[in-house]
Amino acid sequence: MSPKVLIVDDDSECIELVEYNLRQQGCEVVVAQNGIQALRLAQAELPDAVVLDLMLPDLDGLSVCEILNSQPSTRDIPVFILSALDESWAKTRRSRARVARYFRKPADFKALAKSIQTAWNERQALIRSQVIVPNPAIR
Repeated sequence: MSPKVLIVDDDSECIELVEYNLRQQGCEVVVAQNGIQALRLAQAELPDAVVLDLMLPDLDGLSVCEILNSQPSTRDIPVFILSALDESWAKTRRSRARVARYFRKPADFKALAKSIQTAWNERQALIRSQVIVPNPAIR
């Protein structure tokens, strides 16, 4: 099993580059080109991670992140920002947006994939720890 990643960016060349690199690292990829589409796909697909640009044509990326964090079904999905904007631009809202990690374009795709894999492994371990294992002695 591999992580399913939702890539959100309005730049098709950037999407292709990120998608190619994440697929090379074994990720399954879903793509959205604006914030509204991203919110719909996140609800429908429940990805394991979101790679999100900040500059989108309808909603800015931090608004998308805040909405994802406010919804019970998507609040635990880690969001990785991938943006041409400097990280200081997002610092004022970052605490409300709960960003897992910030990557500046052009990104180190191996570091991005490793961060996604680490977040996915941690989430899988948490899920496994919450599963109640029946005691065979009790019948």
